[in-house]
Amino acid sequence: MEGGGRPSASQAVLLAASTAITALLYSVYRQKARVARGLEGARRVRLDGDLRAVLLEAPGRCVPYAVIEGVVRSVKETLSSQFVENCKGVVQRLTLQEHKMVWNRTTHLWNDYEKIIHQRTNTTPFDLVPAEDGAGVTVRVMKPLEAAELSLETVYEKFHPSVQSFTDVIGHYISGERPKGIQETEQMLKVGTALTGVGELVLDNATIKLQPPKQGMPYYLSCLDFESLLQKQESSVRFWKILTVVSGFATCAVLFFLLRKQYRHRRERQHLRQMQEEFRQAQERLMNAEGGEILKNACVVCLSSTKSCVFLECGHVCSCHECYQALPKPKKCPICRQGITRVVPLYNS
Repeated sequence: MEGGGRPSASQAVLLAASTAITALLYSVYRQKARVARGLEGARRVRLDGDLRAVLLEAPGRCVPYAVIEGVVRSVKETLSSQFVENCKGVVQRLTLQEHKMVWNRTTHLWNDYEKIIHQRTNTTPFDLVPAEDGAGVTVRVMKPLEAAELSLETVYEKFHPSVQSFTDVIGHYISGERPKGIQETEQMLKVGTALTGVGELVLDNATIKLQPPKQGMPYYLSCLDFESLLQKQESSVRFWKILTVVSGFATCAVLFFLLRKQYRHRRERQHLRQMQEEFRQAQERLMNAEGGEILKNACVVCLSSTKSCVFLECGHVCSCHECYQALPKPKKCPICRQGITRVVPLYNS
């Protein structure tokens, strides 16, 4: 605490940072909780012959947030894997990722660093069809790359280590960057994959479409079933809730510490003023009493011995030598509370 009981700059910054982190975590928690509630309240529809009748009865031929499960089937041609034979899909993502070690000048350690240097995603139109053949109903999946969760299977992964000469190694140590190699990855959403779609279900002329919802809710195309997807979101909500509670307790602890410090400082000041008032009243009583001239030179601490010390640098003469020795360290003047740097004996003639 600084003078006057105010918190120091570092304490104020700590309290402000703790409060800001708690507010940020609470905001994320509320967003996750809103998503989980929306997912829990989403309407589950079956991919069967009754789906078209359900949409015809819905307002605007639309279910704003629906859950539907089906199997991926391409509309036209499929995408073939560049590395795996007979691997067909409707979404293909090719990624080149650089791996290297970077020297940290602060910790003086080599840290792993990864950077995507190239990524290309190819898509082709696809439908969701029932797992059992013969239903004759399909759902066209729109804008799959906008899904918050798009389950892609890694079908190929290979790491190409970098080849370095001796001069390259020396140059990398001097520059602070040591290349490790390039990782090549291919991910696909394969034909025949069971998929759970969560989004806006709409009947557009004769086509049933699943597209991103308009209420700001997330769009899902997940390989998990709906119950597993919901449990995953609820686990995320619990995680952020725990972080928010822990951060809130930490903020309350910092606030309690600062308030306790301020309360103790005020109590000490009140006690000091009370002691000063008692000393003043005692001196007035002694000055008005018989023999006041003698008691005028009495020690203000014990009120029995004669004043025999001059405190420097304040210059007050208020204590006997025994009471000065008994003052707690760091020794301060009983009158003005200024620190005593030197004591000069006082001799009365």
